[in-house]
Amino acid sequence: MTAATPTPASDTAVSDEAVGGTEPKLAPPKESTRATWPVRLGLFIVIAIWTIPTVGLLVASFRDRDLTRTSGWWTIFTGEGFNVTLDNYRQVLDVGMGEAFINSLTVAVPATVIPILAAAFAAYAFSWMEFPGREWLFVLFVGLLVVPLQVAFIPITRLYVNLGITSDFVKVWLAHAGFGMPLAVYILRNYIGSLPREVIESAKVDGASHFETFWRLIIPLSVPALAAFAIFQFLWTWNDYLVALVFMVRNSVVTIELAELVGSRGQDWHLLTSGAFISIVVPLFVFFALQRFFVRGLTAGSVKG
Repeated sequence: MTAATPTPASDTAVSDEAVGGTEPKLAPPKESTRATWPVRLGLFIVIAIWTIPTVGLLVASFRDRDLTRTSGWWTIFTGEGFNVTLDNYRQVLDVGMGEAFINSLTVAVPATVIPILAAAFAAYAFSWMEFPGREWLFVLFVGLLVVPLQVAFIPITRLYVNLGITSDFVKVWLAHAGFGMPLAVYILRNYIGSLPREVIESAKVDGASHFETFWRLIIPLSVPALAAFAIFQFLWTWNDYLVALVFMVRNSVVTIELAELVGSRGQDWHLLTSGAFISIVVPLFVFFALQRFFVRGLTAGSVKG
């Protein structure tokens, strides 16, 4: 008898990789440079278009009156037409821009805080409280967005007279707060309504009242939406000209002062650049301080699931 020749293990045994091994992992696709450079170029062009006027405004605010009249701000790149001076800023502050700056802050801050607080309470009620006519009342409230403030000047003025309201700041606060409420309720209701129901129910199980739930849970969770609306409302009230012109009799704000800086014949428009740059400092600070909440607050609540 012939002995059976042992079969090599390499021939009989099946490797683990062939039977139960894991499949090789695919490397993530590399980002195509050809596909992204047009997008980057487009973004650069848009940023440049939006930045150039601001740069020109800043440069022109430091040029004296004669250079502003005879040459454009871009002549600084040729080595001509640039003589740094702070006289424009001194003149602007001397004619009342400093007081108007404080008045604008006095108007914008309360006119932003008041509608945010009131709208947050209303948004919580529309989202998590049951009462008759809730949906119809919300639709009616949001429908007020189509009512422009300009058509309400006469009724509001008569209302102020009947109520005996004479303070310039109170009149402007109430006007801005009233017409900012519909948008605030709309934004905050969409956000608060998208919060997890389990959070609200767990607070109820623990015995928390509606006010405790609102103040301890809803407000901390709604910071992005609150910040997004705060940016909108602050910029609207800070840059407002018409409401301040109608209701402010004894005081002035930066927008009114800017309109008067140019002079009756346009002879002082070199001061307008300094005044305009002073007026945009606060809005830029507010936007950059709250920009990380901006997109989150606007898109939150738009998709559920």
